[in-house]
Amino acid sequence: MKKKFEDKRIDYVVSAESRGFIFGGALAHEMHAGFVPLRKPGKLPYSTIRQDFQTEYSTDAFEIHEDAIEKGKNVLIVDDLLATAGTCKAAIDLVEKLGGNVVGIAFLIELGFLKGREKLAGYDVFSLINYEKEE
Repeated sequence: MKKKFEDKRIDYVVSAESRGFIFGGALAHEMHAGFVPLRKPGKLPYSTIRQDFQTEYSTDAFEIHEDAIEKGKNVLIVDDLLATAGTCKAAIDLVEKLGGNVVGIAFLIELGFLKGREKLAGYDVFSLINYEKEE
C-alpha cells in the first residue's frame, strides 16, 4: 500500500474503526503522516462531525474531530475491506466536509462481485486482494 501512494505527498491517513486502525496506523507511521481515526458516535473526546451510512447489513455512523484535517491537505483513506462502499463513502464525505483532498483509497481486501468500486468512481482505489464470486 505504501508503495502505491508514496508519491502522493500524504499528510493524513484516515481509517475507520476498528480493523482499519491496524492498517491505517501502521501506514501513517511508515509514510510520516498523521493518523486520523473515524469512530462510532460518542467515542471521541472533542467536538465532532457525524456521517450516517448504509452497510450491506445495517445503518451506522462515524464521527471525526472537527479540527482533525486542515483544508487542502492530502488524505489517504485506508480500510481492511471494500464491500458495498458504504463505510468508505462515509469516510470520503467526512474528509471532504473538513476540506481534505482525498488522493487515494486503499483496502486489504476487495469483494469485487459486490461492485463497491463503482461507487467510488473518480477516486484512486487500490486493493491488495480482490475476490470475485465464482459462478
